[in-house]
Amino acid sequence: PCLHGFLDGAVGVRCGLAGTLAMRGCGPEFIEHPEVTVEVNAATGRTQVSPAEVTVTVRPGSEARVTVAVRQLERYPVDLYYLVDVSASMQENLDQLKTVGVALSHRMGEYSSDLRLGFGSFVDKPVSPYINVHPSKINNPCSDYEVKCRPAHGFHHVLSMTANMSEFTRVIKRQRISGNMDTPEGGLDAMLQATVCQDVVGWRREAKRLLLLMTDQPSHLALDGRLAGIVRPHDGLCHMENNVYTESTSMDHPSLGQLAEKLLENHIYSLFAVEQQQYQWYEELIRLIPGSNLLFQTPNLIDLVVDAYTVTHTPTQTDTHTHTHTHTSGIGMLLCGRRGGWVWHVNRSTQVYFNVAIGLRSCPDDGDEDDAVLVFVRPVGYNESTVVKVRSRCRCHCGPDRSCHDDTTEQQSKCQADAADRNHSHKDTLPSEGQLHCRPDGSGVDCSGRGECVCGRCVCERHSLGTTYGRYCEMDDYSCPYHQGKLCGGRGVCVHSECVCEDGWTGESCGCPVSTATCSLDNGLLCSGRGRCVCGKCECDDYRHSGTFCELCPTCLSSCQSHWMCIDCHLSHGLSQNAAWQCNHTCTPLVGYVSDVAGTVGPDFTT
Repeated sequence: PCLHGFLDGAVGVRCGLAGTLAMRGCGPEFIEHPEVTVEVNAATGRTQVSPAEVTVTVRPGSEARVTVAVRQLERYPVDLYYLVDVSASMQENLDQLKTVGVALSHRMGEYSSDLRLGFGSFVDKPVSPYINVHPSKINNPCSDYEVKCRPAHGFHHVLSMTANMSEFTRVIKRQRISGNMDTPEGGLDAMLQATVCQDVVGWRREAKRLLLLMTDQPSHLALDGRLAGIVRPHDGLCHMENNVYTESTSMDHPSLGQLAEKLLENHIYSLFAVEQQQYQWYEELIRLIPGSNLLFQTPNLIDLVVDAYTVTHTPTQTDTHTHTHTHTSGIGMLLCGRRGGWVWHVNRSTQVYFNVAIGLRSCPDDGDEDDAVLVFVRPVGYNESTVVKVRSRCRCHCGPDRSCHDDTTEQQSKCQADAADRNHSHKDTLPSEGQLHCRPDGSGVDCSGRGECVCGRCVCERHSLGTTYGRYCEMDDYSCPYHQGKLCGGRGVCVHSECVCEDGWTGESCGCPVSTATCSLDNGLLCSGRGRCVCGKCECDDYRHSGTFCELCPTCLSSCQSHWMCIDCHLSHGLSQNAAWQCNHTCTPLVGYVSDVAGTVGPDFTT
């Protein structure tokens, strides 16, 4: 840890390690050791997450630990929103849902004293090629089956949160299936709207929020909208008019990161009830969405809902984010626990503890210690959080003298004073003697512009990308070329601003393999004999040749096509040398005659 000495007349930099300051003449009584403090503010009646607020004061290189307690209460208010795929293949699931209202209310009474249900449906973006845009198909996608279907839609909010199970059942019974053309559905598009349209859906602030998506197919992802000419990225906002998503045909599908952010922001658990054949696809999906779970669709939808509720009580995961208008890059945070902050096998009413370690890598750029960085630690799916106010301690409190606070030396002050005495009339235009030692010959800039001259010696500045070093701070280990987003391609080290590549790699950014194996086919012929291997890739000699190994030549003639005149001449006049003169005009570049061929006697040769 870095300490600060404030003994008058001390020689050397005042801020440093305790042993270093002692060697410079600072006794223990003249060394200030700024302490890390953790102050837990009084509780504010929270029931699930505590403490409500913590103030932490840390200095660079130090670390503070905060314990956050989470208790999951029984019979807590629950909002459950059904988001159902109503494409034709989901007919059976929709029929089952029409019968569960009252029975579900009784069953969930064992777990929550206040259950409310909502309902919304989706199919896909109502535009080609997702749907059939023939006029007869737009209003009734199921006309081929003599069934009356509703038109395809991106998202339709049908019922806001209600405790009236009879109303829920009545609304569900009025729902009809729809249809589309391609296999993936627009589930994530609808899911984001159900998440961000808080007032439309009727999410309660005090309730545990569950969003249950039911489908039997995978979902479209971001950039899939380009298939329909939709290139405008999703803005993550609510776009509902008369309970219908209005931007379905003008905005792309949301990205997984965007959806995950909105779910966390609105403290909503996401649940995916899918058919067995799609389980693996959604299993990969939920790894990217914190607080999400995957369920098998079962014949008994009441059991499915109970499973959906109880699974949210099994794991507890926390999310952290910062909010400030000042410097935040220096804050580092570690959430102790397995699998990135997950705690598994938690019973209801069991209190879980998360240990959060908060450190400061550097001081605020503006040097203002009064502004705090707010860190919110919130369990995923909860509407409560612990607010951690992080304050930096980058100045000593040893007295009003400026030298106490500055990272300067008595020698530096003396050097500057001596230089002023020696050449007072030119002190603003000429460098001091000490500064001359910080400049290479011919340079007018101290320490190459990347450090400070402290009494004739360069102190190089710190850089977030790496280390700056050298007598004049002229060298570093981060200014080398990048390849595929990595310094020296991840296959070398940066020395004196040049890449030193690992064995087997070469090039300015270590992006070229030494081996030519990637330029050869199975026959071992380099670039099919038609080019050179440059940086692991074939460069063809002839513009007509192409392909990875220069093996393609669409405009080239075959051997028979190129030499047919010569062959035809020999077949017409015989193959003897005496008759060869008649074919000279066609075969001269191709055939040569010799009087004797030594060593060619054998069964493979004829005369």
